[in-house]
Parts: sequence; C-alpha cells; structure tokens
Amino acid sequence: MTDSKYFTTTKKGEIFELKAELNSDKKEKKKEAVKKVIASMTVGKDVSALFPDVVNCMQTDNLELKKLVYLYLMNYAKSQPDMAIMAVNTFVKDCEDPNPLIRALAVRTMGCIRVDKITEYLCEPLRKCLKDEDPYVRKTAAVCVAKLHDINAQLVEDQGFLDTLKDLISDSNPMVVANAVAALSEIAESHPNSNLLDLNPQTINKLLTALNECTEWGQIFILDCLANYTPRDDRESQSICERVTPRLSHANSAVVLSAVKVLMKFMEMLPKDLDYYGTLLKKLAPPLVTLLSAEPELQYVALRNINLIVQRRPEILKHEMKVFFVKYNDPIYVKLEKLDIMIRLASQANIAQVLAELKEYATEVDVDFVRKAVRAIGRCAIKVEQSAERCVSTLLDLIQTKVNYVVQEAIVVIKDIFRKYPNKYESVIATLCENLDSLDEPEARAAMIWIVGEYAERIDNADELLESFLEGFHDESTQVQLQLLTAIVKLFLKKPTETQELVQQVLSLATQDSDNPDLRDRGYIYWRLLSTDPVAAKEVVLAEKPLISEETDLIEPTLLEELICHIGTLASVYHKPPSAFVEGSRGVQHKRLPGSAGSGESAESPDTGSAAGATEAPPAVIPSQGDLLGDLLNLDLTPPTTTGPPPPTSSGMQMGAMDLLGGGLDSLLGGDLGGNPAMGAGFGAAPAVMPASFNAPVGGGLDDLFDLGGGVGLPMGAYNPPKTIWLPAMKAKGLEITGVFVRRAGVIQMEMTLNNKAMSVMTDFAIQFNRNSFGLAPAGPLQILTPLGPNQSIEAALPLSTVGPVMKMEPLNNLQVAVKNNIDVFYFSCQYPISMLFVEDGKMERQVFLATWKDIPNDNEAQFQIKDCHLNSDAASNKLQSSNIFTIAKRTVEGQDMLYQSMKLTNGIWVLAELRVQTGNPNYTISLKCRAPEVCQCVFQNYEAVLKN
Repeated sequence: MTDSKYFTTTKKGEIFELKAELNSDKKEKKKEAVKKVIASMTVGKDVSALFPDVVNCMQTDNLELKKLVYLYLMNYAKSQPDMAIMAVNTFVKDCEDPNPLIRALAVRTMGCIRVDKITEYLCEPLRKCLKDEDPYVRKTAAVCVAKLHDINAQLVEDQGFLDTLKDLISDSNPMVVANAVAALSEIAESHPNSNLLDLNPQTINKLLTALNECTEWGQIFILDCLANYTPRDDRESQSICERVTPRLSHANSAVVLSAVKVLMKFMEMLPKDLDYYGTLLKKLAPPLVTLLSAEPELQYVALRNINLIVQRRPEILKHEMKVFFVKYNDPIYVKLEKLDIMIRLASQANIAQVLAELKEYATEVDVDFVRKAVRAIGRCAIKVEQSAERCVSTLLDLIQTKVNYVVQEAIVVIKDIFRKYPNKYESVIATLCENLDSLDEPEARAAMIWIVGEYAERIDNADELLESFLEGFHDESTQVQLQLLTAIVKLFLKKPTETQELVQQVLSLATQDSDNPDLRDRGYIYWRLLSTDPVAAKEVVLAEKPLISEETDLIEPTLLEELICHIGTLASVYHKPPSAFVEGSRGVQHKRLPGSAGSGESAESPDTGSAAGATEAPPAVIPSQGDLLGDLLNLDLTPPTTTGPPPPTSSGMQMGAMDLLGGGLDSLLGGDLGGNPAMGAGFGAAPAVMPASFNAPVGGGLDDLFDLGGGVGLPMGAYNPPKTIWLPAMKAKGLEITGVFVRRAGVIQMEMTLNNKAMSVMTDFAIQFNRNSFGLAPAGPLQILTPLGPNQSIEAALPLSTVGPVMKMEPLNNLQVAVKNNIDVFYFSCQYPISMLFVEDGKMERQVFLATWKDIPNDNEAQFQIKDCHLNSDAASNKLQSSNIFTIAKRTVEGQDMLYQSMKLTNGIWVLAELRVQTGNPNYTISLKCRAPEVCQCVFQNYEAVLKN
C-alpha cells in the first residue's frame, strides 16, 4: 500500500487523535501516527502543537521512525526553540549510538536546527563525531561544522572546530577529505581574509591523492579548491596538471569543467616552448568536444564555457571547427552560441568550410538564426582579410534571393566591410541601391543612408535617393534621422552647388521641427560649421574614418581572466563576474589568473610571503583605454519619462567613435577642458537651446583640487584638500555638488554637499562611476533618504571600493561620474588625490626596498622639484606618514638629509621614493621609481599638496 493514505484524512479532532496515537504503546501505531504528522506538515497544516509528543518518539531503535522525527524537529525547532531543547539529550545519546548511521543522522540533524539556544549544547557531540572511528560519521560532521559556522561563527572558532577541520584534510578516507575541503571553502568564502585554506605543497599532495578515490561531487570540491592555489614554479604547476588531467575523461560534465578550470589556470605558468604545454593543449580538446554530445541544456552551458576558453586560448580547439557546425534539430540558443564560437575559430585555414556552412544557414527558416548567420559572414570578412572577397560575393548572392530580412542584414554588414576595406568593394554599391525600396528596418535604412552619404561622389543620383528618405523624415527612427542628417551634409560638402536646398531642408527639419535633443544638437553643430567655416566643416565631417577592429565583442581581458577562474559556475554562463549577480553579505572575491612563466609580474610586490594573495592581486599594470567608449553612456540611470528627453546617448550615432565623453563630460566642468574648441564656441552662441552664459568659466573646477593656498593643515591626521565645486548648478538644472575625497581608517570616502538651487524638490538620487584607472566604484548606494527642497543642502558620504572595472584614464586620477535624480542624469569629471589609494601596510622592509629599487629599471625613474617648502626632514616625514607614505630609512650626506620612502596602492603597485632635504634650501628634490611609471606624476603632485599644506 502506498503512502498516499496519510494525506487523505479530513476528520475533525485530528490533532487530538494524532496525540493519542503518538502516545500509543504499539510501535507500528506510533510510526503510522508520525507519518500522518509529517504528511499534514508537508501540505502546510500547523501541527506544532504535537511537538512534545513527537519528540517523545525519538527514544526508539527504529531508524525509519527516527528519521521522520528528526524531519519534524528540523521544521519546527525554529518556532518552538524552548521545546527543541528537550531533544538535545537525545542528540547527545544518539551521537554515541553503536550504529554509525544513527550517529551520522543525529549530527546531520543538529546542523540543520538553526536555533541559537541549542548550538552550544551541540558542540560536545560534534567534537566526538569529528573524531569518530567511522568515516561516514566524520564526513557528515565536517559539513555540520560549516552549518554551525553559518549560525554562530564565533562559537565555532572558540571551540577549535576549524583546526579539527584542517586536520581532516589529512584523513585516510577520501570522502572525509572532500567534505572537509568543501566545509573550509564554504567558511572561507564568507570570510575572505581568514586564510583558512592555507594551501601548501604538502596539503595539495594530500588533496590530489584523495581526488582519485572520492565521489564525483567530492572531486568537484577538491578541484575548485586546487584552482585557488598558486604554484611556486612551473615545475609544480606541471606536476599538478599531470595529476588532474585524468579527470578530463570523467563521465560527469561538472568534474570535467572543474578540471578544465584548474588546467586553464595552471597553464598560465607553463612556458609555451615546453613539450608538455603542447601535449596539454591537445588533451583539452577531446573532453570539451564530448560535452557537446550531451542534451541541449548541458551543451549550452558547455558552449558558454568554451566561448571563454576560445577567447583565451583559441589554439585548443582550432582543429575542431566541425563540432560547432549547427544541427537541424539544435534549439535556437545552442545554434546562436555555436555560431559565435565558429566565428571566433575562423581562420585562413578553415574559412572556406565556414563560409559554405554560413551560406547554408542563411537559407534556414528561423529568422533570428538567419540574421545572425548573415551577420557572421560579415564578421568573417572583417576577421580574415583573405576571405573578404569571397564573403562579399556570398553576401551579394544572398541579396539576390530578395528575402527581405536577409537583404537588410546583408546591407548592414556590407557597410562594416566598407569601413574595414575602403576603396576595395565599392563596385557593389549599384546592387545595394536597387534594394533601397525594400528596406523597412531602422538599422538597415541607416546603413544604406551611410553608404549613400559616404560614397555620394560615386552615385549619380545620390541626391534623389536621400531626398526620397527625407519625405517621411519625422516618421523615421532617431537612428535613421541622425544618419540622414550626416549623409546630406556629406553630400553637400561633396556637391555644394546641386544640393544647397536639400541641406537647408534637412537642417531646418532637424533644428526647428524636431523635439529630439540629439538630433537638434547635431543639426546646430553642422549649421554653425557650414555657416562659419566650410573648410573646417569638410575636415571634420569628411575626415578619414579609423578602420574598424576585428572582434568588437571580445570580453575585456581583466574580466575574461576572472571568468576563466570561474569556469563551471554561473559566472561562466552569464559571462558576468559573481559580484554582478550575487547578493548578500558574503564578500565576493575577485580572482585573477597567475602571471605567465617568465613574465616577472610577481616581482611587483615585495611581500612574496603570501602565496594565496597572489590569486587576488589585480594586474600591476593598468589596462589601456583603447577603443572603449565610457560606460557612463550605458548607465541604467534613465530619468523619469515625464520630465523631458533623456540625456544624449550613443544610440544611432554612426559617425565612428564620437567624442561623447571627451567633449561632453570634461566641458561640463566649465571652460573647455580638452573638448573640441569648435564645439565649445558653437554651443556658446546656440540660438534658443542654451543660455549665453553656458560657456562661462566656473570657479572651483579641477584646477582647484590641489589649490595649494586654500587648504587647511590638519596637524593630527592626513591632509585633506578643501571641497571644490564638481558640478555647478547652471550645468545641472539647479543641482550643485561640491566635494572632496578622504581616506579614514582605511576606507575611501567621497564627501559631498548637494545644494538645490532650483525651484523644485529633488529626490531619487543615484550615482555611478565610469571605469577608471584604479577600479574606484561606489561600495553602496548614495544614501539620501529625505527629499532635497529648494535652497536646501544636504551632506552625503559615499564609501568607495577599489574592485570596480579598470580602464586607464587621462590624467590617471580622473574620475567620470554620473548622478541621477528625479529631474535628469548629470555627468561631471573630477580628480582624486592619489594618496586616497595608499594603503596602510605600505611600509617595505629595508632589504626588500633595496632589492626592489635595484630591480626596477632606471628608465622608470622620474625626478621632480618641490619648491618653496620650509619643513625640516622629520616634520616632512611625519606629515607624509599621515598620508600612508612611510619612511624606511634616513641618512645624512654633507648636510643633506635623504629620506627613503615607500607607498603601496590598492591595486598592489609599489612606489619607491628618495626625498632630498637640504637645510636652509626651500627646494626639495624627489626621485620616484615604480614598475608602472605612469603613476609617478600623480604621486609627485600628491607630495607637493601634502608638504605645502
């Protein structure tokens, strides 16, 4: 008979009857009653009134009944903590039961009862179970320690359970080792700085020995733990790789991916000329290929991980292109992912194969897939130059099919091919123009208009074509309107006599009849350029375009490194770091790949003692800005739709990488801080768009940040510059922000005063930073809980972290900020003193200082003069120490004091200094040495600011 009968009872006095049955003398009746109680509990009935009666049933030898009672206990212990204490005695007794299953069951249930009152009573039974003779009990107790730590961390540490867990790593039973590793990893995750898993070669050896014998989940725990270890040298790295490689042939895909993660990480340390390196590359391909024969969901996870692996090491799968060919019955999400990987693996050797496949895909029935396939053909042309001609002819064949969406995608990608290979394939323009009438998607129309404008001199009827678009100008999307405006201006500059009417028509449509600020602003800029200086207009509008890069969708190198360290987890499927989607109190650690063999990166930090720290240290050299357009333009800080149009975004601007951040953000600070002079002048005279005073210089801009006359010396603490105006009210619809950066007790803060000089109330404040040189990012939301009324001001302190995305800025300490309120989003730029980033443990040992100074090349040394400084060497040393610039040694040579100093930045970069102070001479000389010499200028400015204030 099944257990369904327990769920069917609907009697009235049910609780009373159950109570009587629970107290029955007959064992069978008792068991039936407990099953009914569990059934009622499962369907959501409240049976907590039976707590004492159920607990009485614990005194039994029957394992099934004991399990049921424990299940009940776990569910109701929280709501009945006083009653739960009654069960403690039984737990203690069960932990000494001769049957190991009962001992393990007792200790497992103890860990699941999350009641503070009980935890201290459970320490003694848990201690016995951790040293139990039976491995099944020990492995259960190991997990129980992690659960107990989650309830009461202090208790676990006081009772010495963590040391016992560490001892279990040396246990003879592999499953005990695996569970001990899992428990320690779990605890270490919630306490990132605890260094619980102190991995050393001996421990690693024990883990590798256990790896071969434990269950698949145990293997995953051990492999994940190995991935956090940084080997001492390439020999140890190779030895670990050799012992992990057999896991690649495991039946469980999670074990395979965990093994791949370990190998990908340790390969970084192997020299590429090593024979074993080539062998390892060959061994990594088959298991990844095997993963693609699983069910679609697993395939998708495997493909997302392979996508990362291919970006880091394309050579692993370069001969496996056929595996990624799409099957007719693949779900769309698998097809699109395979397509992406095919393009990443495309090379001169396999391009013919790939193009034949892609052409086949373009005739499929799935519209989304066809679009992606056509786009992929274009990406191949841009990536593999030798194939460009073949790709263009393939695209032309597809255009001849006259299938609407195929034609539109083909035109979009041909535009990119023109950008990559100018003056090579323009002969196809005539074919494209034939399909002009069939274009109905904004992106395709915009692409076609760009082509007509860019090559107007080769198209006889270019003016007629553009005029046909102009007829429905107001019905077009913004993207098309912007492109049409630019194309007609280009046409006018190439054929001025024939198109004067056309250009006047489009400029008047854009500036007078449009309510889109992007379009209006661009229209006014063109209007002024054309009316004031047509020669300059030609240079600006018809400037040579930069060639577009091969792969625009590659993941940023630092993020890719972090994602490689998270292969086999959700991060590798989302392609986002855990910090982007994991909420809660647990600190998410940012992982990095170790420095490659022979790169010498590890020499940056003289603290070579901590091997574990090396995995967390960000790169010592700041990634360069490259072609990245600031993330501020993609901020999710859209203002409410009721209060007018949004701030200008990059949507639809097809004119290469416009200076949206350079001319825009910097000029917000008043004057023209490196923006386009023509733009600055033009905006000043804009009719009916901006007030005449818009371009007036604002006092208290960036130059005041180190305003050396206005600072107040802080005799007891670090020097903090005075607050300066970051965002003037006239640039932000009445919101004025003044602020200063300070470092207090190791925490960087942005202290701001927000002043409402408008007539309306301001609410819903939020803040976001663009990527910057040192990864500064808000550590939490901007806490302004009360509305800011007219003529009111409010103080706000925003704590900052240094684990945000990194991008080299110019100058290095520049920070671009977006602030949002209920009115709009406002952008401004400010500079932080680099001393904010000097950490408290920046004092180097003398010997290490000497060795590092010699080790850093002389080319990296920079010398500066600090003038008009009237401090003696001791006063200077004390003043600098308050800003975490530490004096390591001092010596006097011929009346000149020489101070040797060190400071360490939050990203692990060390800066060494020699400060020379001559008695009676107000000018100091400072020499700075650093592996990243670009920071020296900022450090010098900081010395000057601190010593003179």
